[in-house]
Amino acid sequence: MKKKLSFDLLIIGGGPAGMTAAIYAARANLKTILLESNITGGLVNSTYTVENFPGRPGIHGMELMETMRAHVDSLNIPVEEVCEIEHLVLDGMEKRAETADAVYTAKAVILATGRHPIALETPTEAGDVHFCAICDGAPYAGKHVLVVGGGNSAFDEGLYLLGLGVKHITLVECTDRFYAAQATQEALLGSGKVTALTEARVDDLIVRDGHLTGALLDHKGEQLTVDVEGIFVFLGQRPNNALFADQVDLTEDGYIDAGIDMSTSLPGVFSAGDINHKPFRQITTAMADGTIAALSAEKYVRTQS
Repeated sequence: MKKKLSFDLLIIGGGPAGMTAAIYAARANLKTILLESNITGGLVNSTYTVENFPGRPGIHGMELMETMRAHVDSLNIPVEEVCEIEHLVLDGMEKRAETADAVYTAKAVILATGRHPIALETPTEAGDVHFCAICDGAPYAGKHVLVVGGGNSAFDEGLYLLGLGVKHITLVECTDRFYAAQATQEALLGSGKVTALTEARVDDLIVRDGHLTGALLDHKGEQLTVDVEGIFVFLGQRPNNALFADQVDLTEDGYIDAGIDMSTSLPGVFSAGDINHKPFRQITTAMADGTIAALSAEKYVRTQS
């Protein structure tokens, strides 16, 4: 039989937005629980170096998230990691999230589910395709790899791969230029270990005996074959909205168009972080969203008492 647990506030998602919301909610004396489908920290865990967080000129993303999680724990906020929500009900006075083991009810909910990486779509699949150099880069020391993408993530992770001892990187971007910060571009492209191709895309993968051995590229209309043993993909992200796409009003791109108080189209349901429709997505903007969402949720809960 599933256990039944009641709270003032249920936070879904444990990235910077969700953890900030939990901290503010706890300090407002709301009985709060945070549910995270993976581990707390979100995509920031895979960021090699965060250099724009006020007060910390340079810090590893995972280290920054560990300090935030320690703050959450110091307030005795219950956190459920690797928690798969099977059913979510957001309308009505009582909100409900159901997992395999428990049913969580709350007066208010904050959706802070973030985004997920866009996959590389090719006819042939391979297990050597990754989305995080920090997580999966170590085994490729001394090997050739392909990095797909031309933004800051691709260049930052490319530098991290070189730091791990990757022998050579082929970098491909489908548009006619790269979009990463100029200093980052100069650092990676000036290493002497990178072949950079614009107007290029990955058409297919070459797999032999279950292992990736190469990739077929289309470069300005000509087909190229590159020998690589691993691929790291940085093509952007899509919103994690599957849990509530049929309940909360979304934009055409699948994001929540939250109000200035982080309210959604449903009373008592707020949203924060990268799941929101907004022009800038940074750690600091996610934390600001989480702050506002928690304070708005606190106000809503008090009116329901």
